[in-house]
Amino acid sequence: MPSMNCADAAQAAQLTAEQLNHLVQVARTAAERGGAELMRHYGQLSSIESKGRQGDLVTNADLAAERIVLEVLAEQTPTIAVLAEESGAEGSQDGLRWCVDPLDGTTNFAHGYPFFATSIGLTYQQQPILGAIAVPFLRETYWGAPGLGAHCNDQPIRVTNCSRLDDALLVTGFAYDRHYRLDNNYAEFCWFTHRTRGVRRGGAAAVDLAFVAAGRQDGYWERGLAPWDLAAGVALVELAGGTISDYNGHTFSLQEGRVVASGPKLHNAIVEVLGQVKPLSGMDFGAPEVTAMGS
Repeated sequence: MPSMNCADAAQAAQLTAEQLNHLVQVARTAAERGGAELMRHYGQLSSIESKGRQGDLVTNADLAAERIVLEVLAEQTPTIAVLAEESGAEGSQDGLRWCVDPLDGTTNFAHGYPFFATSIGLTYQQQPILGAIAVPFLRETYWGAPGLGAHCNDQPIRVTNCSRLDDALLVTGFAYDRHYRLDNNYAEFCWFTHRTRGVRRGGAAAVDLAFVAAGRQDGYWERGLAPWDLAAGVALVELAGGTISDYNGHTFSLQEGRVVASGPKLHNAIVEVLGQVKPLSGMDFGAPEVTAMGS
């Protein structure tokens, strides 16, 4: 399990309770302003472009929301580094750093499917500390920090006590490279679908993690994710009493991009399954050019 949790990371960064309260309010403000900008564009996009990978889109709304978020962060915390999905990295990754996803769920947004968010996470030495996730269509903002716990708007939230896969509702996703990798999460999805109450595929990792933190879903796993997808949501799940790890149940890493998030009673069951399920074969996949796991 993680060697440094949110509270440990905050202590290592020498952040006081007052500073943590200030920083999470900055994250909340930035996320909510980004979300409001998304709603201004919702249903009336003027530009949708591909980033070069199949299904990986960017819209004028992503760019507009990111500008607003970065303005808030630059005004309120000018000395803190930033990693933003669209504009890249500024400053060191090993000190305090904001991880910004202005529009998580771009494909959903581009199709008018109302499952998307603005996600703002703060890390120290690449370990999540706190975060805020605005889900503007639902008029909900999930936020939390060490000492303050996790909240949806102004109500405390908590992960579920579910302990059996048979009773669980899970959520997952599929990375952009699923078209050419055998390690694409299809086999895992099928296994869990047959052995749980159901598996949802929301299409926005930040919202998936927020829903796990709020107890709306019992657990989440996914691969191929970036730090801006994960930083805020991982912090929220932990702050809501959940457990975070990699697929092997070991220390979670933002750089690895594989995460398991759930209530503590269900976590080992999810990890055990992930250790047993084999990726599809090339013949199963039906695409001879597809590469094997790890290649």
